Amino acid sequence: MTVYDAVVLAGGAARRLGGADKPGLRVGGRTLLDRVLGACDDAGRTVVVGPRRATARPVTWAREELPGGGPLAGLDAGLRRVAAERVLVLSADLPFLTPAAVRALLEALDGDGAVLTDPGGREQPLVAAYRTESLRRELALLAAEHGTLAGLPLRLVTADLSLARVHHPTASFDCDTWEDISTARGRIRDDRSVLDEWISAVKTELGIDLDVDKTGLLDLARDAAHGVARPAAPLTTFLVGYVAALRGGGPEAVATAIREAEALAARWAEEARAAEGPGTPDGSS
Repeated sequence: MTVYDAVVLAGGAARRLGGADKPGLRVGGRTLLDRVLGACDDAGRTVVVGPRRATARPVTWAREELPGGGPLAGLDAGLRRVAAERVLVLSADLPFLTPAAVRALLEALDGDGAVLTDPGGREQPLVAAYRTESLRRELALLAAEHGTLAGLPLRLVTADLSLARVHHPTASFDCDTWEDISTARGRIRDDRSVLDEWISAVKTELGIDLDVDKTGLLDLARDAAHGVARPAAPLTTFLVGYVAALRGGGPEAVATAIREAEALAARWAEEARAAEGPGTPDGSS
């Protein structure tokens, strides 16, 4: 595992969103900020620069010396609170950022850092992994040259850095407008990974961290629906989860309860077939 800290920039006026609290907007049932935090939950320390909000996991909070001073001022405030040699720098509005994309950036980090590129090939410096000292050096030079970091464009800090480029088709998609938010919400529901999204949202909402055997539970639900009755599917999966919790929880307890319930569903189905009598499956001769 690559040891790293993370700085998430969650300030800004969100003018194109009418001043809405952008990091607090929900996509797929989770706030944009929580989605970003979920993608880097193995960071040694995560610093969020911006107003305090409720988050799904603990973070360290920071503010710029002049709130609203822009990304470089926010980045400087975040870097003052990290210690790892490598730092992941992210904006708080990335609905499709994944742990796999984070790992790709960290693994590609060479020279001064690695930056994600969007589908058009443009570098996204707020979806990147850097050597912490490289960023601190550049920020110090800019502060000395301009007297302040407030209001300076982000590109100034990366202009002289040696950066590897990592392509990802969706991880750099950010939400600057209501149209972007609408697009992200629609894509989440249409995506093939919608079950993963839903399970992640439910776990966050309920405050649990548990590996879910989707295949096993869906197979059990199918067997209960076909072998017993359709309403048996959700009720059976609920009971499996309940008894697994009573037995101490964990993947093995869930797997054991699934096997037991599947065996029972199979017996029910076998009895139903026997009751239909000889001949075709529907009982006709």
